[in-house]
Amino acid sequence: MTTSLAQPVATAGSGWGRHGTWRWRDQACHWRVLGEESHPAVLLIHGFGAASGHWRHTAAPLVAAGWCVYAIDLIGFGASDQPGLRLDNRLWARQCAAFLAQVVGRPAVLVGNSLGGLVAVTTAVLAPVWVRAVAVAPLPDPTLLMPIPRRRPPWRRRLRSSLAVLLCTALPLELLLPLIARTPLLDLALSAAYPNRGAIDGELRRLIARPALRPTAAWALRGMSIAMALRPRGATAAALLERMAQPLLVLWGRKDQLVPVAMADRLVRHKPDLELQLLDGLGHCPHDEAPQHFNPRLLGWLENLSSPVST
Repeated sequence: MTTSLAQPVATAGSGWGRHGTWRWRDQACHWRVLGEESHPAVLLIHGFGAASGHWRHTAAPLVAAGWCVYAIDLIGFGASDQPGLRLDNRLWARQCAAFLAQVVGRPAVLVGNSLGGLVAVTTAVLAPVWVRAVAVAPLPDPTLLMPIPRRRPPWRRRLRSSLAVLLCTALPLELLLPLIARTPLLDLALSAAYPNRGAIDGELRRLIARPALRPTAAWALRGMSIAMALRPRGATAAALLERMAQPLLVLWGRKDQLVPVAMADRLVRHKPDLELQLLDGLGHCPHDEAPQHFNPRLLGWLENLSSPVST
């Protein structure tokens, strides 16, 4: 089921952990683990355009606190397969649930960045037996700012679907993705997520650029763009939060330029018992931009959540 890379095992940098490949629904999924497998499990889920290596500053501190840390590349990202399928948070949540059942073998705390946060919440709702609690940083979903849509007649739903497919098919993604990955446009995109540009280094650039340069990247991006645009209301953050029973921590950078922090207030309407912590001066990827501020917040919440084994 899995194949692991040779030792020694890196504890820091984007290559951290012992790596493996796991097949699910005929797709190759890259994953990694760090720490003693007898310890309580944490599953780290990356955001849009990133991969499991993006947790390069978080894995080792979690292990030092007594956790066994797993991370996975969602289908379409990182070193996992990039199929031309309809990819949305429901499919990725089923991927994570199957990974927990078949590889991890026990329930875990899920920690997600951006899109990974939405996937973590979706997993908690669709497969609650495998999810102990969830921490997100942040939880983006534009539907949180929209009124609850009325049910549209079938012809309008078909028209909306056709327009979404037409738009995503017309975009020259085969040209745009390499252009962004190989030019200063990449730094421009990263600066929107990182107010502290000093955190943008060569390792981060490679982590984001390499998957985008694979010949199958455009197929996967089209598939996920169409699927995310056409999600039913039950797959949106608002509806999922109303069904979620597990504890939820929300960490949100006050300088997030991609998803405004004002959206955090909307979350409480749908899950009043969540814990919200705002991070001064940080942006969309606080775990990577300023781990010295992010990690203590996460570790403090985890310590209150349970008592992991000490190392």
